[in-house]
Amino acid sequence: MNIEIENLGPCKKLIRVDIPADTVSERTETTIREFGKHVSLPGFRPGKAPKHLILKSYSEKVDSEVRRQLVNDGYRQAIKEKDLHIVGSPDVEEIQFAKGQPFQFAVTVETAPSFELPTYKAVKIQKEIRSVSEEDVDRAMGVLQDRQAKFETVERGIEENDYAILDYSGQCDGKPITETAPKATSLEKKDDFWLHVHEGQFLPGFHEPLIGLKAGEQKTITLTAPEDFVIKELASKELSFDVTIKEVKVKQLPEITDEFAKQYGAENTEALREGVFNDLENELNTTQKRKVRDQLIKHLLTTVQCELPESVVDQETKNVVYELVRENQQRGVAKETIDEKKDEIYSAAATSAKDRVKVAFIIGKIAAEEGVKVSSEEVNQRIIMMAQSYNMAPDQLAKKLKERGGISEIQEQIMTSKVLDLMELQAEVEEVLPTEPEAGADHHHHAQ
Repeated sequence: MNIEIENLGPCKKLIRVDIPADTVSERTETTIREFGKHVSLPGFRPGKAPKHLILKSYSEKVDSEVRRQLVNDGYRQAIKEKDLHIVGSPDVEEIQFAKGQPFQFAVTVETAPSFELPTYKAVKIQKEIRSVSEEDVDRAMGVLQDRQAKFETVERGIEENDYAILDYSGQCDGKPITETAPKATSLEKKDDFWLHVHEGQFLPGFHEPLIGLKAGEQKTITLTAPEDFVIKELASKELSFDVTIKEVKVKQLPEITDEFAKQYGAENTEALREGVFNDLENELNTTQKRKVRDQLIKHLLTTVQCELPESVVDQETKNVVYELVRENQQRGVAKETIDEKKDEIYSAAATSAKDRVKVAFIIGKIAAEEGVKVSSEEVNQRIIMMAQSYNMAPDQLAKKLKERGGISEIQEQIMTSKVLDLMELQAEVEEVLPTEPEAGADHHHHAQ
């Protein structure tokens, strides 16, 4: 058997296989005998029909089976002999098959990238020294209070931090706003708009003129839109709003009592604070772990330069596009906006996909070097955890995952986790002071 490899580009090869005529004849004879055992021809017991009659009735099927076997054998032999690591499905072409002639075929394949393993031990990383403080718990308790707040109507002029319910209609240079910015419909007119009368809410310069106004009063507010305004057509333009105040309200926060705590599934205020503390600590640990992992992944991405198989990157790009579109939909972004940003989304997805594919190949190589393996118990454990969060029976979820090939994805996630944990254990850690707001700045406590 003669095997030749031709490079077609990054991670793409053409394998040419030439199988001698005598091997083809031997395989044909064997296949005819196998057919003879199973086919029944009139007047002959199974396995007793002569060769020429079998060929007369089944020559096409025999040829097809011989071709299939020779391609499989030749392909497997080529991969083994040339030590190729194939990704994706092979594309078989150029089959030449004639009686008494050598059998030739070519296969286009994509291969895993070739690269030297980077240094992955003693990687320098930074870890923030941070713990959950009483102030963090107080702040998070404030968020819980805020969720139970009541708004009471007051018969007086608006004060800073009040809530005003108002109607407004807006103009730009004396004309309806949508003539200048067709998409700014929400700035042109709104009824029963709730405004927290505080700097930084709605538009800069909108809230100060409202101070002192009472329900039923009207006012025209003129302001200049900021230079970096999100609606570009209105940036630095003069806008005017005719405003009518409907109601003035103040926010009343509930007291933190045992009754209040029970609404969040805790026995009393002490138990609620403890639950909040534990939640914040879990959030903090998760955030710190993510930051460490981000540094380790960045190290791997920057220290390895390699080509990547196109089909794998293309498939991953589709996956990321799907994820980004779904995230936008869940955040309530309109379909039109998503359509407008499709080039932007695709470009972000392509970059992210390349990084993901590259990291997966590097992690796979480190795992092979370190003998890191994923057991079926670990996969089952992960499926049980996922099933709990989806509120599904584990065997139901396992069945769904198997149907769409999701088990290998879980194995890859666990493998990545184990390799990054190993790298973290071996890393050179420098402890640093926090650079971001403390834990609990945006806390969400769940009922137990």
